[in-house]
Amino acid sequence: MKYKLEHACIRVMNLEKSLEFYKKALSLEEVKRLDYPEYKFTLVYLSDENRNFEIELTYNYDTKKKYEMGDGFSHFALTVKDLESSHLFHKNMGLELTNLKGLANEEPRYYFITDPDGYNIEIIRE
Repeated sequence: MKYKLEHACIRVMNLEKSLEFYKKALSLEEVKRLDYPEYKFTLVYLSDENRNFEIELTYNYDTKKKYEMGDGFSHFALTVKDLESSHLFHKNMGLELTNLKGLANEEPRYYFITDPDGYNIEIIRE
């Protein structure tokens, strides 16, 4: 059997704030939106220009308490050609981010940013 990665789902507290983050910080595009007012939730699918994989933002209308991250999920990862320019771009956006990182005796290869709900996103040098 063959399997293909389709999407990963994360729950968000403020759909518009999350959409703004993913669109501006990571250049992802909204590719599909499904509203289910009778069940009190909305699903928004985001992807890059290649459309190989999607992030599903699930917004439950009545959630009052912030979701707990847990210790099983770690992060999403995206690649970029110019890591230093990307880091500066995210820093200038005022995002929560780490310094550029790498293994000992290597040039920096990655850093992390945090989305509005506390999910970590790794940005890796392509």
